This record gives sequence, C-alpha cells and structure tokens, in this order.
Amino acid sequence: MADSATTQAPSLRRLVPRIFSRAPRHADLTRLITTVRANHPRGDMAIIERAYAVAAEKHRGQKRQSGEPYITHPLAVAQILAELGLGPRAIAAALLHDTVEDTGYPLDELQAEFGDEVALLVDGVTKLDKVKYGESAQAETVRKMIVAMSKDIRVLVIKLADRLHNARTWGFVPPEKAKKKATETLEIYAPLAHRLGIQTIKSELEDLSFAVLHPKIYNEIDSLVKQRTPQREQYVQNVIDDVSRDLHELRIRGTVVGRPKQLYSVYQKMVVRGREFDDIYDLIGIRVIVATVRDCYAVLGSIHARWRPLPGRFKDYIATPKFNLYRSLHTTVIGPGGRTVEIQIRTQEMHQQAEFGVAAHWKYKERMAGGKPDQKSLDTDMAWLARISDWESETKDPGEFLDSLRFEIGAKDVYVFTPKGKVIGLPAGATPVDFAYAVHTEIGHRTMGAKVNGRLVPLESTLNSGDVVEVFTSKNPDASPSQDWLTFVKSTRARNKIRGWFTKERRDEAIEQGKDAIARAMRRHHLPLQRLKDSLQEVADLMHYEDVSALYAAVGEGHVSTQSVLEKVTALIQAGEDTTTGQIELPPTVSQRRPRGGDSGVLVRGADDILVKLAKCCTPVPGDEIVGFITRGSGVSVHRTDCTNVASLKGDPGRMIDVSWAPTTKSVFLVQIQVEALDRSGLLSDVTRVLTEHHVNILSATVSTTKERLAISRFVFEMGDAVHLDRVLNAVRRIDAVYDVYRVTSS
Repeated sequence: MADSATTQAPSLRRLVPRIFSRAPRHADLTRLITTVRANHPRGDMAIIERAYAVAAEKHRGQKRQSGEPYITHPLAVAQILAELGLGPRAIAAALLHDTVEDTGYPLDELQAEFGDEVALLVDGVTKLDKVKYGESAQAETVRKMIVAMSKDIRVLVIKLADRLHNARTWGFVPPEKAKKKATETLEIYAPLAHRLGIQTIKSELEDLSFAVLHPKIYNEIDSLVKQRTPQREQYVQNVIDDVSRDLHELRIRGTVVGRPKQLYSVYQKMVVRGREFDDIYDLIGIRVIVATVRDCYAVLGSIHARWRPLPGRFKDYIATPKFNLYRSLHTTVIGPGGRTVEIQIRTQEMHQQAEFGVAAHWKYKERMAGGKPDQKSLDTDMAWLARISDWESETKDPGEFLDSLRFEIGAKDVYVFTPKGKVIGLPAGATPVDFAYAVHTEIGHRTMGAKVNGRLVPLESTLNSGDVVEVFTSKNPDASPSQDWLTFVKSTRARNKIRGWFTKERRDEAIEQGKDAIARAMRRHHLPLQRLKDSLQEVADLMHYEDVSALYAAVGEGHVSTQSVLEKVTALIQAGEDTTTGQIELPPTVSQRRPRGGDSGVLVRGADDILVKLAKCCTPVPGDEIVGFITRGSGVSVHRTDCTNVASLKGDPGRMIDVSWAPTTKSVFLVQIQVEALDRSGLLSDVTRVLTEHHVNILSATVSTTKERLAISRFVFEMGDAVHLDRVLNAVRRIDAVYDVYRVTSS
C-alpha cells in the first residue's frame, strides 16, 4: 500500500491539486461567525464560540493525515455549512461532530452543556460514523443514514459537509482507500446531495471522486475544456450581451451569467450517452436570475422571440417543481451562428434553492418541532423525505433497501394530477397502481380500474407527466391487491405495500395450518391436548421462535414437523412428572407403524405394503367417510361411502376392505370445486390467481357461460391439507361477481 501511495501521489498531485489542499489560513473562527451572522443576524453566536473552545480543547494534540491540527477539520465542515445557510446550533454540532467518537467526550455532558438539539445532531452523525463500510455492511449503513436523516435532516447535511472536506484531502490517504471512498461517494453521497437539492456539494463530490477514480481521463477532459475556454467564453459573452439588452428593453432587473461546465457531467455524457466531446462542449449554457416569477416568464417570451426554441426542450419546473424543490424555467434555443444554447431562468430565491437545496429553507423544522405550516407546504415540501420513512419501515432486508434507494435516487420523475388538481410525483414508467398507492395504501389495495384523462385504461398503462388520473376501488371489504401487479409497478412504496400484504396473508394462513396440524397430531396420538398446549410457549423458546404464533407458522410453512414439536412437548412434560405415574410415550410415526404403498394418506387394515389409490370419481379427502375396494392388479381403490359407484362395488362384498385416514405431511389429495358467478371480464384470471395464492396446484379447469351470462367453472387441483379447503373456498367466494363455490364430490 505504501509503495502504490508513493508512485501515485506525485501524479495525482499534479493532476488534481485540490485533493492535496490544506485548510486555508483564513478559515478561522472569525470568518465562520461572520458567515453565520450574515444569514442569521439575530442568531446565538456565543454557542458557536463555546463549541469551538470545547472542540479545540478535546482535539488538542490530534493530527490529520495531512499533518494539520485536527481542529481544522470540524472548523472547515462548519464553514461549509455556514455557507449553505445553516443556523448556529447546527454549526455548533458541526464543530463538535467528532468529539464524542474521537475524544471520549460523553454525550450526556455535551447535552448538559449545549442542549438537546445540538446533542441530537452530534449523536446522529456519531452513529453514522461508527458503522464501517464494506460489501456486506454498506446497505445497513445507508439504512442507518436515512433513519438519522428522517429524524432531523441536518444530520445528513452535516455528514455531506464532512464527506466533502474529507474528499478535498483524499490526496493524503492511501490510493486504494481513496478509491473506495470515492466509489462510495459516487454511489451514495453525491446522489443524496442531488436528491436534497444541494447542487454545490453534489457537483464538487462528483468531480473529486471522478478525479480519484479516473485521474488520466479527468486530466484529459480538463485539458480539452481549457483549450476551448477562450473561444467559448467569447461566444457566451455575446449571448449574455444579447439577453442583457432584452432585459433592459423589458425594464427588468436581473443578472445573466454563463453556467460552468462540470467535468464529471461531461464524462458521463461521453461514456453513458456516447457523445463526442465537441458535441457536448458546443452546448452553451447561460443562467438568467431575475426578481419575480412574472419576470421569469417575460424573459422566456423575449428569448423565444429572439431565437427559435427547440421542440420538446422546454421544461417548466416553476409550475411543477421537482421533488427536491428545484424550480426554474429551462429552454433550449438555436442561438447565434446556429449553435445550441441552453438557458435557465429563475428568481434569486429559486437560485438559492437550486444551489443549496434543503439547506436554503428549513420548513421541515416546523414539522419536526410540531408546528403547523399551511397545508400546501405539507403537500409539496420535500415529499421525497416522507417516502424515506416508509422505505425504512416497509423494507426489512438491507440489500433490498439499498436497491430501492439506488433506484429511487437515480429515477426520473413524472408528475400527474388527481381529479381535484393535486400533484402526485411518481417515478418514470409509473402506472395507475403506483398512483393509487401514492394516494393511500387502502386505495391501492382496493384498486380495480382506472381512468387517465377521462378514458378507461388497463392498470399496467404507463403514466406521463400532466395526466389526470382517477382510480376506481372495490367496495368489497375483503378486496385485495393482485400479485400480478408486482410485474409492472415502478415505485418502491407500491412494491413494498403489495409484498407486505401477501406476506401477512401467507403468515396468517400458515399460522392456522400449523395450529390445525399440531392439534390433529395430538388427537391422533391420544395425547393430553390442554397440557401439551400449555407447554408450547416453552417449546417455541427452545426452538428459538418469538412466540407460539411463530412456531405455528413454521409448522404451517413446513419448516418444522409436527413430530418434532410433539417430541419436545412430551419431553418437557416428562421432565416435570414422576416417571412411575405420569410418563407419556409418544407413539411411533405412521411410517413406523405400518408400511404403505404410495403416499395416499390411507391405511389398509390387515394389509402391509399394498398399493392404495384415491378414486377420481369422488376424490375423497381426509374427513370424508371412506371404503376400500380391492381391484385386480391395481391395489386398493378408496371411495367416499356416498359415491355413486359404491353401490355396484358392494355387489362383490368379498373384495371390500376396511380403510382409515392416516395422512402425513407428504400426502396429496385431489379436490374438485365448482365456481358459479356472473360473467365479467377477468373473472377466470381472478379465480386462478386466488387459487395460486393459496398454494394449490391446478391440474385442470373447464369453463362455460350460459345464455343468462352465468359463468360455471370447475377446477381440479392437488392439496396437501384438506382442512385448508375451507379457507380456499372462502377466498374464492370473496371474489367480485362470485355468488357460489362448493366442492364437487361426484363426476
């Protein structure tokens, strides 16, 4: 590591001197307080001075890898935050952000000295710093970061500033470590800075990471930019002069400036979009900053009157802001000499928001502190942050959470309207189902149809910005989502809500199955039911399950056998009883008592290892009264006692034989049901979906429709547990338009 550091450092120092920079001499406490006072003239500057004094004392003697005193780092972080406009308490937290972790300064002592708010921020940053990044820990780290942010977003802003100052000094750390940090920054920190609208931090993080990961490419693009700078600057100045004259004629006060080119952005366009450098750099960008929204639209009109706009390149982010509160007018025109010019038009307030994002105004604090901002602010201000908390609560798997986060922070957004005109932001490619879940979870669960711009559309239709969307919901109290929706929904919220519904449904079903299986096994073995049930909590603890319900679910899902549970219960009872009076012996399993052909779940009295078949004419299942008939060459055929064929079989009584049910976990039975419903579109799809969701294997289906538009459907399927049949029938009965469903016991 040391050798690579010595060979690479001179090259990087030459190419990217920024990452070898030390804290400037003027970045002292006086400058910091001056910057904070400019944004918060009535702020408490004394808390900043006390925080600096404590930090300087606690970090005394500590050095950074650049050789500077450690206090230069928290001071530089605080300066970055002051320039973003954060208040005195956040600045104090920035000065103290490493003291609890690196100096042994107790958090309760810090809380007593600086108050709850500063302590909360320092504690949040400390928790983020404690987690070490790595392939396995990365997702969990991001989760903790987002949780901290959802409690107070300033925690993340402090962390971003901390990462930015560290990035400026990556030249002093070993190259491999710097590359790892740069990759992490590009994947997590820069996109989050973008999503929070802090463009200044996002751009610098990207360029510094790019420089560390690809120093030669960085140098090449930087060289190309510098070669074209003189000619480009002259052209930009000509465009600025033309727009400035238009402002003067309109009597609008404003500023017109050229937009700087970001090297990483140029690289991305070359690599991802396959564009040539000359094509990218020919694209001229200017920014017009005026006083009012009315002036923005007036300037737009004058620019379109002077130069021809490119079709499809106009974006109005003032009327419809982005999720990170970004607002501007964007247009692209054919400027002087036929060259393409990109123009952004915004007010000074919008410009502050575009550069500093959430740091530019802190409306979220009203929410955090229990204030009551106007309803419009609640609806529109940082809607993305509200979704973060949903991800944390809905997504338990850290890897899945990181995938969701990466998708969300990189996704483009579309904006659609409710019938009442409320704007709903969704990821690109979203469908009416995504829209329904964005409005409310229950609306999503009950969705059965949708209209887009007044026309009925399929639920998997893709929505476009500006669409007016209306969803129809089922009035059935048992309405539920479809598993098919998972194939086309795009939003993390919708996907997690749908999965959550099915997970809960399957768990409830598994609990019932497990409970029934254990009860049946107890009865079959003639064990004391109540005494055994009283021991189940101890068995659950012994087998490391949270409670008895979790144990039931494990049995129902096939993770644990009933035999294993009964053995442990019996052992517990035996341990607490006198062996001479109350000993309980667990009977051997069915397979130990008597071998049997196949896995029909039927025992034949007096016959070992004989082939047993369940008759297809009446499809008997456990619980039915049955009789056996010895066939020629095919073993014993088992029928229901009320089967129409039994009467003819009784004509040969010598071949009748006693049989009884003894199902195992591997037994499979055929069941035939008939569904009667009012015919409608999608009926068959809904019935088969419900059957599939209840884990039955459909073998055949017949469907017919009468002249009265009644649909009669018959399904034959395999089932492992006959007790499960009632739940299946009840689930099918709840489907819209189904008025009857029952088991068919004769062909």
